[in-house]
Amino acid sequence: MALLRLSALALSRSRFALSPLAETVGSLLALSKPCEDPWLADWHARHRAALTARLEGNPFAAGLVRLLGSTKWLPDHIVIPPRGGMRTALADELVEVAAAEDDHVVAQLTVSVRRSWRRHDLKWLSGKGFAARTAELLDAVWHAHVLPDWPRRKALLERDVTYRAGLLAAYGWPRAVERMSRRSAWVGVDAIRFSDQEAPDRVVGDEGMLFVPISASRGSWLCEAPPDRHGLVYPARGRAEPGRERVDGALDRLIGENRATILRELEEPATSSELAAQLGLSLGTIGGHLAVLRDADLIIGERVGRRVVYRRTEAGDVLTATDHT
Repeated sequence: MALLRLSALALSRSRFALSPLAETVGSLLALSKPCEDPWLADWHARHRAALTARLEGNPFAAGLVRLLGSTKWLPDHIVIPPRGGMRTALADELVEVAAAEDDHVVAQLTVSVRRSWRRHDLKWLSGKGFAARTAELLDAVWHAHVLPDWPRRKALLERDVTYRAGLLAAYGWPRAVERMSRRSAWVGVDAIRFSDQEAPDRVVGDEGMLFVPISASRGSWLCEAPPDRHGLVYPARGRAEPGRERVDGALDRLIGENRATILRELEEPATSSELAAQLGLSLGTIGGHLAVLRDADLIIGERVGRRVVYRRTEAGDVLTATDHT
């Protein structure tokens, strides 16, 4: 069992962050194998052939993707804790990826081969500048396969952070990290279990831990960078699905199409900004609908830090439960 140990100071400074790099790596892993999740089927079908075509004629990229998709050890020059908090930019992350020395890259990939469930060799590691070539591949994957979906995915990730920040404010970190992944759990008074595999404990430094959601529904990994930066990448709650087709059903006729959509969307708590991004409506429009729903006692708003998080009331749950649109 692998544990992350946090002092009281480290715990108080732990926080959430977004990482376009982690989102790109998660997408690359998903495209490197047959689709495992029904909700990803459309995106997977649209993009996998294009990725396969991109890898043809590029032995380095093809070998790297094949290895990453079949190993329990992701190289540390690819999985890096983000520095920019909730505003992390991919360009800044790729600078760190590209900075790794060739010897270090080879050593990390050798571990990945050893920890793979398939047979690999590293004959595709020819030439030099391995880290820069890796950064170039990740940048291409981001622009071709992730960026077009990024506004929708980002809204999903921000909603997960909002949800867990609410748990943190109400119950503390043990509840906030609960079920981040299939393996994660709070252990004792100062540790997070992040893997069932036997490994030495890691001690998180005084700057604390970063918790980084990604939109993939499977997979989690630990990010480490010297001297003591740590991040835990985990699947966000919910799914980054395209907006559902609106149907003129009973609930829509009763309270209006947009208000019905918002009420359905609040199956998971969200802020007004997150709802606006998810539904493609202006913040003013969302605010007006939220006020009506709140006055009708169908939703309630609770302040979490500087943000107001909305959730359905029991009456709102009953109304949506009887909606058969």
